[in-house]
Amino acid sequence: MVSPFRMWRPTKPKNRHRLKWKEAQAIASEMETAFGMTPFGPDVEVDRASAGELDVLLVGKDIVGVVVLASGAVYPTVRGLMAMKGAKRNVDVDKGAIPFITNGADVMAPGITGADPAIAEGMVVWIRDEERGIPLAIGTALMTGPQMATAETGKAVKTLHHVGDELWNLTV
Repeated sequence: MVSPFRMWRPTKPKNRHRLKWKEAQAIASEMETAFGMTPFGPDVEVDRASAGELDVLLVGKDIVGVVVLASGAVYPTVRGLMAMKGAKRNVDVDKGAIPFITNGADVMAPGITGADPAIAEGMVVWIRDEERGIPLAIGTALMTGPQMATAETGKAVKTLHHVGDELWNLTV
């Protein structure tokens, strides 16, 4: 599967415009269905801006999601998961894996302590700290959720975006 974030080098977002309430709710609904995220409240103003092959969704100065222009698919960023609390497609990792993941490493099966059983190979998932539930990264599943939870060797998730990367540090 081709990564939804493939070869994207974030650039400063351009052509920022406010989304109409119905547009924002449609995007929030898609993210809620896929990731179990809390939808935007009625008082939240959501903007969309162009950033190369992706459009970014902004709430204030935070990039909370990306829209892949080729497919129209919407994915949260780590900041988006922090703000809107995801409940699906999560992969829990132990504290030994955290430094590697926050430096951009792929997630290896031995570091996984649990995974949503609904995860299928090729799905975009999010990685969190098992103790505090804090989002650390977004990635593509290389095996199913039940396989991740029981596997003792191999790569389980290809990291696409993580805390501290270019997208995380992008200022608006």
